[in-house]
Amino acid sequence: METSELLKKVRRIEIKTRGLSRNIFAGQYHSAFKGRGMAFSEVREYQYGDDIRDIDWNVTARYIRPYVKVFEEERELTVMLLIDVSGSRNFGSVSVMKKDFITEIAATLAFSAIQNNDKIGVIFFSDKIEKFIPPQKGKKHILYIIRELIDFQPEDKKTDINQALKYMTNAIKKRCTAFLISDFIDKGNFKDALTIANRKHDIVAIQVYDRRETELPPVGLLKVKDAETEEERWIDSSSMKVRDTYGRWWTQRQQEMNDSFKKCRVDSVSIRTEDDYVKSLMTLFEKRN
Repeated sequence: METSELLKKVRRIEIKTRGLSRNIFAGQYHSAFKGRGMAFSEVREYQYGDDIRDIDWNVTARYIRPYVKVFEEERELTVMLLIDVSGSRNFGSVSVMKKDFITEIAATLAFSAIQNNDKIGVIFFSDKIEKFIPPQKGKKHILYIIRELIDFQPEDKKTDINQALKYMTNAIKKRCTAFLISDFIDKGNFKDALTIANRKHDIVAIQVYDRRETELPPVGLLKVKDAETEEERWIDSSSMKVRDTYGRWWTQRQQEMNDSFKKCRVDSVSIRTEDDYVKSLMTLFEKRN
């Protein structure tokens, strides 16, 4: 993409998503994703019921009366965006491709994080780690992330969510909030990796999908191509049996995915490319409060 065109796209997304995060998400994001650490705040005189482990012995000795340390929750978070850049994101049958929809959602979350004084980092993954952007603060960093979201070209087309989760678990030492944004079209099993990652971090799964992925239109013979393996085959979509079989496959796939999220205790939301992602994210945030 030419530099001038890229900058225009970055600017458009910045204006839209920064406004959304500032005007809509400010309070919800703050309360839905709280800091997990505890930081020392002050000392005060011991009161009945205080934990004796919090006694500050130096201050106690100085004043010859027991004083305890008071802690408060650290507000600052580290936020990671795990972005699926596999071949299946380059699909769209309505008004927007999955890739562009993912970019807007990720940019909105990034601006929400930065307005909350949180660090934000990104892992782009296919069936390997395509790129790692370490967590930082600042508008310049956010705009760099948006440029990469728009223009990043992965080397591979397949998907391995398992590897992305393992990489994040090892790379990010401090507990973080991680948004895993994908269509979750992955032939592998990532449940164990998700369970382990969610014990250390706070994982939130955001599925982005297109309406045409949920059902086949009755238009006769269709030549379909797997965007990740490039395998091609013909399907007779005029057959009710074929359409029903496909519909059942999609429903079962969604059920298995949602069951995995529940078993791993991971909050999740599924958003169609034609839906209002603002409402979907707000519902997700409210569910966490």
